Amino acid sequence: MSFPTSTFRAIGLALALTGASAAFTNVALARDSKAMMLPVDGTPLVANTASGKQVFSIEVADDGTERERGLMFRKDMPDDRGMLFVFEASRPVGFWMKNTPMPLDMVFIRADGTIASIQQAEPFSEAVVSTPAPIRFVLELKAGTAARRGLKEGDRLSHPVIDAVSR
Repeated sequence: MSFPTSTFRAIGLALALTGASAAFTNVALARDSKAMMLPVDGTPLVANTASGKQVFSIEVADDGTERERGLMFRKDMPDDRGMLFVFEASRPVGFWMKNTPMPLDMVFIRADGTIASIQQAEPFSEAVVSTPAPIRFVLELKAGTAARRGLKEGDRLSHPVIDAVSR
């Protein structure tokens, strides 16, 4: 099912849903099927898990255009790579996978840097993946990475972008 961009803007305002990996895109994005490649941040993201520290190289999507574009059209990325979506304030967020060919783990992160939930997102799906909890960050990883690396709800993630908010 397809909805006009204005419908998604209204939903976004009403439900505080924001643009993300193929989330609520406009027609221009649908026509441009080139994947966005952000620079890898110089500082890795560290997840403190029960099994030890897990380190990820990340791309940081911290503005509306980057969050809206996300991992759309990406067919692959390294196993230790992720994309961290940074929101201006904590709020419920939702993502869909239209135009995203990779299955993903979506790690929803509170302002204090702890994992609120981990959910799976299917390629090309228009089903919204969300959490009702207020979220400040979302980390997208290749599907299965969160389980393989032992990430669980309540684990603390650390990166200068997260740490600046969680202090």
